[in-house]
Amino acid sequence: MSEEWSSTMSEETAPYGTGPGQASKPVKRVRTHHLREMKERGEKFTMLTAYEQYAAEIFDEAGIELLLVGDSASNNVYGNETSLPVTVDELIPLVRAVTRSAKRSLVVADLPFGSYQASPEQAYLTAVRFMKEANAHSVKLEGGLPMVPQVRKLVEGGIPVIAHIGFTPQSEHTLGGYRVQGRGDAAKLLLEEARAMQEAGAFAVLMEMVPGDVAADVTAALDIPTIGIGAGNRCDGQVLVWQDAFGLRGGRMARFVKQYADLRTVLRDAASAYAADVKAGTFPADEHTF
Repeated sequence: MSEEWSSTMSEETAPYGTGPGQASKPVKRVRTHHLREMKERGEKFTMLTAYEQYAAEIFDEAGIELLLVGDSASNNVYGNETSLPVTVDELIPLVRAVTRSAKRSLVVADLPFGSYQASPEQAYLTAVRFMKEANAHSVKLEGGLPMVPQVRKLVEGGIPVIAHIGFTPQSEHTLGGYRVQGRGDAAKLLLEEARAMQEAGAFAVLMEMVPGDVAADVTAALDIPTIGIGAGNRCDGQVLVWQDAFGLRGGRMARFVKQYADLRTVLRDAASAYAADVKAGTFPADEHTF
């Protein structure tokens, strides 16, 4: 057994889920059953997006349990207006970078629009690419009851799946834009979808832009964990896009986003200071010169 494997993958090390402060100790990889155990103990867990090495390393060290290489890379890496244009070939290198960099977090690869909806077989072949070419630990796909066969096929093929229901960004045109889902009579359908995904073998259900009381009812009804984004604080876990949460992306934020930092201003000020030093001839100084 290699030293690297034993230090990152061992199941004999101290329990995960204790947050930051574990970086100096050997830690075991977060697994799907750990999340279910956390739900059973009433412990919350965290998920953030990550698309490259340094964010993955930092969030991993901070104790984030899941890293999502989301199709939101379309907006946050490739500069598209929506998540729809991003492709499997564009996401695989990002997933590969994150899995190489995260020692503890469970890495989830998003299946992009058009790569799984056609059939369970298409979904399986796409997911296999992420598992084989990028070493993803699991995948996420969007959709309700029509996607149950896809989830079942992936799970039967040995691929862990997070099912994404509620508002599903890949279906924004069908849903009429960014609108809350699951209100009124639609709450029953949301619960039906969540139960169907659990029965199909999903290890977690992600709910986006769902009323908090509805998400709480779904969370209580399921044995598997729920993950919320804009779904209140009674889900078992929470996820945010890191550029939103830490203030890298400018502009108006969604109501469900809390900003924990203003990295855009920090980076802009640092870049401005660098430019000023170069123009003034104060950088490089003597101490920076051979």
